[in-house]
Amino acid sequence: QVQLVESGGGLVQAGGSLRLSCAASGSGFSISAMGWYRQAPGKQRELVAIITRSFSTNYADSVKGRFTISRINAKNTVYLQMNSLKPEDTAVYYCNARDSPYDYWGQGTQVTVSS
Repeated sequence: QVQLVESGGGLVQAGGSLRLSCAASGSGFSISAMGWYRQAPGKQRELVAIITRSFSTNYADSVKGRFTISRINAKNTVYLQMNSLKPEDTAVYYCNARDSPYDYWGQGTQVTVSS
């Protein structure tokens, strides 16, 4: 099986920055796309950003120009650099990895942005 471990969440003031990291480990897998999702209390989980093995990216409209997703294939790691953070970015952020036809999820890391 695949295990995903996230790190980098925390409390930051509006306008600040955080960098999230996620590393995949295990055996017998070949990950294609990796991404970040987030879920705020009372809201649906939403895609934040995704990156393929060939480094094609997609971003939610709400984070374009502020967040950057990156990846190191040889390390099975994905990062999310979050700049100009806003209170509405407050959520639990989840790492996702796809090994077709399966999706794997991390436990989540809390990001709180104060005003």
